[in-house]
Amino acid sequence: MPDSVHGHDVMALMVAQANPVLKPELIAQIVQTFGEATRYHTCSAENLTAEELISLLLSKGKITESAQGLSLVAGRQCHHSHH
Repeated sequence: MPDSVHGHDVMALMVAQANPVLKPELIAQIVQTFGEATRYHTCSAENLTAEELISLLLSKGKITESAQGLSLVAGRQCHHSHH
């Protein structure tokens, strides 16, 4: 079974981006950073692909999508500890 990376780690990757990033570019960066076979999880979902994770974060208002690309919404990350 592939490793599972928490959505927080993906959001941290986005924090490092000062500018919005297009969805295909972000997915490519996520795959490059965490690996092709990696799956992702959040507080409410498991076994997500990078694209499914982005869709979930969009639906929860953690990130927004504009003509310029995807941006992290400041202050929307949950701050409880995770392992």
